[in-house]
Amino acid sequence: MATTDATQVPTHAVHTEREARKVIEANRESEWRKPSFGKELFLGRFRLDLIDPLPALDTERLAKGAEFRSKLDAFLSAEVDGQQIERDARIPDEVLRSLGELGAFGMKIDEKYGGLGLTNLDYCRALMLAGSVSPAIGALLSAHQSIGVPQPLKLVGTDEQKQRFLPKLAAGEVSAFLLTEPEVGSYPANLRTSAVPTPEGDYLLNGVKLWATNGTLATLYVVMALVPKSGGHRGGITAFVVEADAPGVTIERRNAFMGLRGLENSVTRFHDVRVPAENVIGGEGQGLRIALSTLNTGRLSLPAMCVGAGKWCLNVAREWAAERVQMGRPIGAYEAIAKKIAFIAGSTYGMEAMLEVSCRLADDDRNDIRIEAALVKLYASELAWKIADELVQIRGGRGYETADSLAARGERPIPAEQILRDVRINRIFEGSTEIMHLAIAREAVDAHLSVAGDIIDPDADLGRKAKAAGKAGGFYARWLPTLVAGKGQLPGGFGGFGPLAAHLRYVERASRKLARETFYGMARWQGKLEHKQGFLGRIVDIGAELFAMSAACVKARTERVERPEGVELADLFCRQATLRVEALFRDLWDNADSIEVAAAKRVLRGRYLSLEEGVIPPPAEGAWTSAWEPGPSTAQDVRRRPPSPR
Repeated sequence: MATTDATQVPTHAVHTEREARKVIEANRESEWRKPSFGKELFLGRFRLDLIDPLPALDTERLAKGAEFRSKLDAFLSAEVDGQQIERDARIPDEVLRSLGELGAFGMKIDEKYGGLGLTNLDYCRALMLAGSVSPAIGALLSAHQSIGVPQPLKLVGTDEQKQRFLPKLAAGEVSAFLLTEPEVGSYPANLRTSAVPTPEGDYLLNGVKLWATNGTLATLYVVMALVPKSGGHRGGITAFVVEADAPGVTIERRNAFMGLRGLENSVTRFHDVRVPAENVIGGEGQGLRIALSTLNTGRLSLPAMCVGAGKWCLNVAREWAAERVQMGRPIGAYEAIAKKIAFIAGSTYGMEAMLEVSCRLADDDRNDIRIEAALVKLYASELAWKIADELVQIRGGRGYETADSLAARGERPIPAEQILRDVRINRIFEGSTEIMHLAIAREAVDAHLSVAGDIIDPDADLGRKAKAAGKAGGFYARWLPTLVAGKGQLPGGFGGFGPLAAHLRYVERASRKLARETFYGMARWQGKLEHKQGFLGRIVDIGAELFAMSAACVKARTERVERPEGVELADLFCRQATLRVEALFRDLWDNADSIEVAAAKRVLRGRYLSLEEGVIPPPAEGAWTSAWEPGPSTAQDVRRRPPSPR
């Protein structure tokens, strides 16, 4: 991949699926140095002691977080017009400046660098608050701090990097994360953006990045680029801090989306951008590992906004269903609507419980939360979409109508259709649902692969397979008997949880059943299991439901004095979740997966073209995926520079 011309992108080769997976595998965190509730759950070991009691909260930090949220609440309520942001597709300069002055851009930055140093829990609560007024503001703050420059510097940045960059980011400058390219999505094996070392000791950056959230506003980027391997350079995908105003950086366009219309997202070109060596984060070849580590806690910000959406929808559903009368009764009195309201209430409680448990574990830092953070991101993004859809249905025609249209005829301007558009992206942001299923499934079967990997590896020779067989035999001889019986079969098990004990007994039994089903899948398909994405997706979804049920019960018991109604909500949620778990268990083996895959192949071959007849097809002009070539930009720069904080 090395090239002598620093302006050229390294030779681009299309990697196979197997090669792409190897890139991810080489950069994932493979060791488990800390305990993990999620990991144990998938192994059939219900370690409730890892989340109950929840780690204690620091009272001083709690007070600081409450004080900040109070100020943020007052500002958002008085000064921010969410509907104006939606109409203008733009967060006003004065709002950005005020957010900076409040400290909202430094919520996750340590106080020594000018930030607020909030806990993950308070940070997520603040995002929930901001997103309830304008989801675009919530997404702006999240992208800036959860995956932008502050988080990777917090994890692996040098003292010099932190001193140089963090104070101005805490003061209100915006950052962005640039990984995706027009031809590169979730699997970065084909990354083309290059950072070629120069004789002077720095790097020349060339490439194009797509979908950079905050890209038109940001003054600092985290950019992932491929350093060619050469003498003195390890090479590989590397993370750089890049100053947006550096010569050769062009914001070629701002992208427009169906939702989050106030969020600024760019296509960014780099042409011979000189990046000093001291701007490398974590060393050459560590970029993808840093990105994956950043997401461990960074993913918590998305479910925070999903929980906020659930709370907002519940408020609207409750008030509307009590007020709106049809056929002589409030619509909330009808079972069809009542079930939807109960779904919104139960689901919102379950999501919030998962998020709070995950945040408390992250703040305590004694547990590995990579599985928990991924599960709550996956779970909340799916549930929030269903909640928003149900709200639109409850509102009927008014749910489909825009807030401005409602206001124009004198009705309350409830933007239900907007919340549906805004939450939809969470099923794609920071790992689509399909990718999340695969990533979590990989972690869920990690114990199996660590002992039986060479047995199912087609590249392993007979010697490696024989050694693996012996190792696997010992592991399964010890592990399988533990899946036969457990505390969930004892009538008095988890008695301290009172009326919720039955739900925890169910979770314990279901976790052992989940582990057995995973083992059966491994035994049946072996190396082909990775292609059984329907099976793996259901395994992950069951694990997510069980984690959510556990979190709901723990939250309810923890808060039973100040919020006794939580026991009722936890019971409601667990009953709903149990029905979903039972359906998922049935679908593991009784499904149409193979039939549907075969049908899809026939569709792709064009066998059913007759089914597409009778309509005017969409335009056929233009490429499905835009191509790019290295070189200077020919587009007008569309960056936006809000006034600096006062």
